[in-house]
Amino acid sequence: MYHLRCQPAPAVPVAGRRPQAGGRPPARRRTAARRGWKTLAAAAAGLVLVSGIVVAMAGFRPAAREGLQPQPVAPKPRATPRPMAKQDVQELIAGVNFLNRADNRVEFRRGHACFTLQATLDADLQQALVPRLDRRNSRYIGIVAMEPADGRVLAMAGYDKSNPDGNPCLDSRFPAASIFKIITAAAAVETHDLNPGDMMRFSGDRYTLYKSQINARPPKNANQLSLRDSFAQSVNPVFGRLGANLLGKDVIEAYAEAFGFNREIEFELPLRPSRIELAGGAFELAEVASGYNRTTRISPLHGAAMAAAILNQGRWVEPTIVDWVSNDAGQTVYQSRTVYRDQTIDRDTAKVLRQLMQATVQSGTAHKEFQKHHGDKVLSRLEIGGKTGSMGDGTGETRYDWFVGYAREPQRSKQLVVAVVVAHEGLIGTRAAAYAVMAMREYFQDPPGVLRTQVPPPPRS
Repeated sequence: MYHLRCQPAPAVPVAGRRPQAGGRPPARRRTAARRGWKTLAAAAAGLVLVSGIVVAMAGFRPAAREGLQPQPVAPKPRATPRPMAKQDVQELIAGVNFLNRADNRVEFRRGHACFTLQATLDADLQQALVPRLDRRNSRYIGIVAMEPADGRVLAMAGYDKSNPDGNPCLDSRFPAASIFKIITAAAAVETHDLNPGDMMRFSGDRYTLYKSQINARPPKNANQLSLRDSFAQSVNPVFGRLGANLLGKDVIEAYAEAFGFNREIEFELPLRPSRIELAGGAFELAEVASGYNRTTRISPLHGAAMAAAILNQGRWVEPTIVDWVSNDAGQTVYQSRTVYRDQTIDRDTAKVLRQLMQATVQSGTAHKEFQKHHGDKVLSRLEIGGKTGSMGDGTGETRYDWFVGYAREPQRSKQLVVAVVVAHEGLIGTRAAAYAVMAMREYFQDPPGVLRTQVPPPPRS
């Protein structure tokens, strides 16, 4: 709206002069009067213009007036977070403890953000194992149970006497011992067409390994044992001779790497590679092939992955312990997926290895422990196979005890792989195979064919 200017002030009389009465006003008065009239005319014109605008706006339709109103601005949608890789998740969940965990849902904070994690752990299986850990007679216990089809870790239970915050399930310090015979057998079967019934010759004791026992030509009075029984009873000279005289360094190294040695295994938790050293001559190679050394080292998680490859018809599957992670906005920032690597061994070789592992349970080094449960209604309906291993620490204070194996319901999709290491102190307490039995009975006690399903991630917001 226009504002009228202030009117010009009245003329001030000039000292000594009186205004003239009547007649024409002086020139200064005429000029001021003209300016006043012009000002009034401009103000009037402004009033007329403003009035016209107001009247015109008053005539607008309501819809037209509404169109002139400022419209609310829609909020900018929140950007979908970039999906994380396993290496990213390692940093995000650093400090989250999965060992002996009673539940599988974890809420944690990073900076100012909150996250929810769904673990793959089977709470019932985990809680069945943890209270039964023999802490009195053990320095280390590491138990890993896993679904072989997708690599989901279902149990991670353990005990570390020297480091209560440690996780033996992920520790690669343990001598592989005769667990390595799985790799030697796979290489011999696949590269030289050996069958479970083929006869193996050896001299001397079954559980020793001397240079004289790995000669290319054993004496005429040498012992004979089938490959199946040699594996089931873990006969060192047979596997030492296979490594030194039949396979050689390059073949053993290639199969060890195919089974995960000397390389990174992708996992959401830090996991150091398992190591194998193949320096030295024929006898050192025989020691590696038979597992009769302390330099070949492996973690229980790696052992479970090896068993999974055999049950997966030779396919290597990457293990996982996290189903998904979501942020405080309900968005999934990490979703695990099944990852298969190159074929570790062919299907026929995997089938032969399963036969060898079944013989270990039925008549070999694991027979005594499983025979205790003969007729068990759960175990009796399962196909079970495994491999044991045993190795002292060189001081006489600790003895490492291994079981790596599997259980499956024939003609059904439910199956489990288990890897257990126990470091016994003094008296031999609960053995590795006994923990495997506990895990199998708990997991398969549901009605046949019932699967414990994966928890889906929350919907995206």
